[in-house]
Amino acid sequence: MPDAIWAPDEAAWHRAADLVEWSSPFRSVWEPRDGRGTWFPGGRLNASVTCVDRHAAVDPDRVAISWEGEPGDRRVITYGELLGEVSTLARGLRSIGVKPGDVVALHLGLVPEAAVAMLACARIGAVHAVLPAPLPAEALADRLESLGASVLFTQDGAWRHGTVLPLKVRADEALTAVAGIEHTIVVRRTGMDVAWYEGDRWYHDLVAADRTRGRRSRVRAAAPAPDPAAGPDLPRATGRAGGEPVDLPSDHPSFLISQAHRRGRPVVVTHGLANSLVTAAALHEWGVGEGQRLWSAGDVSWLAVQAHGIYGPLARGVTTVLYEGTLDVPTHARAWEIMSRHEVTTMMTTPSVLRTMRGWAPALAATSRVESLRRVVLYAEPSEPDLRQWAAAHLSHRRVVVADGWGQVELGGIVHLSQPLDPDLLPSVDPTIVDPSGGPVADGEAGELVLTKGWAGAMLPGTGDVAAATDHHWTNRPGLYTTGDRVRRTAEGGLEFLGRTDEVVSLSGQLVSISEVRQTLLDHPFVERADVIERRDSQGGRYLAAAVVLERSTASDQDLPAVARDLNETVRDTLGGVARPRMVIFVDRFGDELRGDERRRALAALPLGDTPAPKRVTWQQVLAAADLGTTAT
Repeated sequence: MPDAIWAPDEAAWHRAADLVEWSSPFRSVWEPRDGRGTWFPGGRLNASVTCVDRHAAVDPDRVAISWEGEPGDRRVITYGELLGEVSTLARGLRSIGVKPGDVVALHLGLVPEAAVAMLACARIGAVHAVLPAPLPAEALADRLESLGASVLFTQDGAWRHGTVLPLKVRADEALTAVAGIEHTIVVRRTGMDVAWYEGDRWYHDLVAADRTRGRRSRVRAAAPAPDPAAGPDLPRATGRAGGEPVDLPSDHPSFLISQAHRRGRPVVVTHGLANSLVTAAALHEWGVGEGQRLWSAGDVSWLAVQAHGIYGPLARGVTTVLYEGTLDVPTHARAWEIMSRHEVTTMMTTPSVLRTMRGWAPALAATSRVESLRRVVLYAEPSEPDLRQWAAAHLSHRRVVVADGWGQVELGGIVHLSQPLDPDLLPSVDPTIVDPSGGPVADGEAGELVLTKGWAGAMLPGTGDVAAATDHHWTNRPGLYTTGDRVRRTAEGGLEFLGRTDEVVSLSGQLVSISEVRQTLLDHPFVERADVIERRDSQGGRYLAAAVVLERSTASDQDLPAVARDLNETVRDTLGGVARPRMVIFVDRFGDELRGDERRRALAALPLGDTPAPKRVTWQQVLAAADLGTTAT
């Protein structure tokens, strides 16, 4: 029987802590508290020093960021140049009153300014929260209200799928419904005309003041040892006001991530400074980052891109490759061209992206081999063996190692890898599978994944809605972390993920609450009954489908496409585009022959194909699908 504390492998985490720069040493790796513990108590550090200053001091000409925009423009930023840009923006943020602990919302695409803003916030102790660029105005307003931000970064427009998204227009509309944003900082990316209001300022104007001195920024001197009589463990300046880094306690909030909606509002998870930085550095060094150039092909609002695509590589002094747009512009060869042009050695992405690339590959035989590529790391959703085998054999002239990563927002990103770089050095959570009573399951049987050893990347404790949505991980089985994931162990010893025990799914790297999508549909005036299910397409990908019973006399068959569009727009406007069902199934009624979980399994099993056109089915067809599922079982 484990102790009632989720204790870590302290020796492994002490080794991991040596990968980052400390201004004051921690007194211990971990101390027990409230069933979870506190990490690196007494230590002080600054993420921008670990990620920028120390590398700029040793090799300022080493490339930190190799960036490519969707239209084809490119930038290369060395560590010396990155130090200048981060320090200059830090001064600019201080000049408008941003203080340690203030929340700064980044409504940006994956432009260099997004990474610079993240590091500038870290430098002065502000807490950053990256928001998806495609969010509609109403969903953006909800996110901003839940974050309590005082400063908002946005762009005039953002390139996506070959068109320009009007980010500033959406931000302006969102701000009419949100109080508390004092300054809006606008990156001029596309040159489109935008309206201007009190509190707006251009990014280039904010950093223009004293830019020359910013380029001459020096790496700060070592911080003085803390005075035990100085009072609480609070942020301390390490030099004169301006672009110098703030000396921060290890548990200082670093960044916020919005989880799936709960009760109509996004749940905001807070990650601590030392927790997230040490974990990102360890995962890169011993888990994912083979070679000198890593590309995380995803959205900058995704936790994995922030933790493993920006903080991890920069903490270890290598090059992160950043790409602004989608991989089908201007042609399907874009992903291969990026990897070849930037000499990518490790690619990180979701199985959904990799499945799309596999579908494009046959037409790209002349370009679909990347000489430099050594490793692919998948995250955010389950992957199937044939997808991993394809990537291993066909992405490079040499055989590529394909690692399947698993993690959660509450744990700070990836936690477990099927093929880490160095399993002996990477800290382990010692995963095991248990049945409903908490006992171990037999080999090959399904159960819930639980983690038996503590993980430094875990979120900081929350209160209110956050505690209600996340505390169960630590309280359901004291001494363990219960994941809510159903898994079974494969014959090779790996983990096969079968789904969730709750109603939260991961789609395109973001968490979506099925119950929130269902409730949004039920709130529509045309809908009498609704259910939301996860289905698989012919490529093995997962997507959401909505099954609805309409109010009587609402629409004829000819009207169903328009009704389906209206339902999808309602979900998109309320919860964001990633929550929008790909397929809408119109059912004549929901009978009482099946329980809710039985009905959902039957709806998922209906042979409807993958086309997004709305489908019309009868309850008898649903019952037939349920009978087939029972027979197959």
